Amino acid sequence: MDGYWKEIQLLRSQKPKLIEILSADPDFVLQHADARRLLPLHAYQHVKSCRVPSEKVTELLDHVIQRGPEAAKELLELFKDNALQETFPSLDFINKLKVNTRSSGKETSEKRKQAPEIPDVIPNKKICSGMVSEKQLMSVARTIGKSWRAIGREALEISSVKLEQIEEDHNLHVERVFAMLCHWRNSQREKATPTQLHSLLSQGEWMLPPESIDFLLKTD
Repeated sequence: MDGYWKEIQLLRSQKPKLIEILSADPDFVLQHADARRLLPLHAYQHVKSCRVPSEKVTELLDHVIQRGPEAAKELLELFKDNALQETFPSLDFINKLKVNTRSSGKETSEKRKQAPEIPDVIPNKKICSGMVSEKQLMSVARTIGKSWRAIGREALEISSVKLEQIEEDHNLHVERVFAMLCHWRNSQREKATPTQLHSLLSQGEWMLPPESIDFLLKTD
């Protein structure tokens, strides 16, 4: 019985990390979860109505956890899906966690005691190494004005459909721009470096003032 609930325990233990990762595009996750019927209609409507990305992800995780081990297992399998892995490269850590959950017995417990979470964190950091951080994206978002859609379409090559979805999902201007930048980072993955973003925002009619984005070129 204890092993049966292991999926829920795993999901709960990784909630903070999952919320941070999935908040970049919570609606993408929600639609995939709905396609797998992980939520009843009323729960889906409730989660969809949440306006704050992190709140939307939190509600989604909580609803799935409340449905029990089978739903939790399905959600973890969803996180391993290629579409989710490509959109959220940082979800790669789930693959290693999932391998651990399939082990059983005292041997697994001993291994977890010896190295609780270190194997999950190190690969994740290596994958994201060099990518522009969310803190940097938020700083950039605060410098982009009403031309954010043009920047999204022309500089970042984001589709108009996606930009419309972002505009519909977020009320505040800075949240829309931040979501757009996060979508760009997730789609570009390791190519989404601070230098690359600086280059894209430093040319064409949408060029931003150098003093507002030159911090992207600084190396700490």
